[in-house]
Amino acid sequence: MTLRNTLKSALAALIMLGAAGLASQAKADAIDDITKAGAINVGIFSDFPPFSSASADMSIKGYDIDVAQAIADSLKVKLNLVSVTGQNRIPYLTDKRVDILMSVGYSKEREQVIDFAAAYAPYYIAAIGPAELAVKGKDDLADKSIAVNRGTLEDTSLTQAAPASADIRRFDNYNSVIQAFISGQTQLMVVGNDVGAQVLAKQVALKPEQKFQLLTSPSHIGLNKNEDRLKKAVNDAVAKMLADGKLDESSKAWLKTPLNPDNLKD
Repeated sequence: MTLRNTLKSALAALIMLGAAGLASQAKADAIDDITKAGAINVGIFSDFPPFSSASADMSIKGYDIDVAQAIADSLKVKLNLVSVTGQNRIPYLTDKRVDILMSVGYSKEREQVIDFAAAYAPYYIAAIGPAELAVKGKDDLADKSIAVNRGTLEDTSLTQAAPASADIRRFDNYNSVIQAFISGQTQLMVVGNDVGAQVLAKQVALKPEQKFQLLTSPSHIGLNKNEDRLKKAVNDAVAKMLADGKLDESSKAWLKTPLNPDNLKD
């Protein structure tokens, strides 16, 4: 009786091991799926200049697209852009409707759900003003008028950094902030580098320049957990762009400033 039970237990264990082995073989990782499909699905914001937005020919272009294309090229597959929103992009990733997400800020809360590849894009809040205005740091904001979007991270950062004599003028949207600055209502404006890049590119006559940064929080590429091969491939592609200067070229083209590697540090 004991021998029979022992044989039954051994047989059951073998069956379980066999099933586990088959399941392991059947489970392909993201790299296998991408290679088989011949394409990588990349979640992007479709209206997020200068990182990703529609160009004159209606194709999506920008800093994020340059990086996404480099990743696709490194994997020797086609790039398939998938438009996402702030609300649905994490579910799109976890449901495997996309393989990776661009422009994801790191947070401990997000890290409970997804993984992060290396930082690839600078995101920072900076003071912008005309070239002739001498401003090198927060102390130089004393007695200066500064436009900022009310209730934003820019507002909070500026309020914490500015001397008491700074004239902080708060507006309800970025268009109003930009208009106040370019019309001369304020001497400076404090915005994110995404907004700032548009002003630096378009207001040539004003000769605006970035004065100094108040806060830095780089963008990462998001991917699902336990995808070590894909994470390495993404990190390798970004590292190559850093090494060969392609990331700096994209920064100059889209962000209108050379890439500072320090801005890729959390």
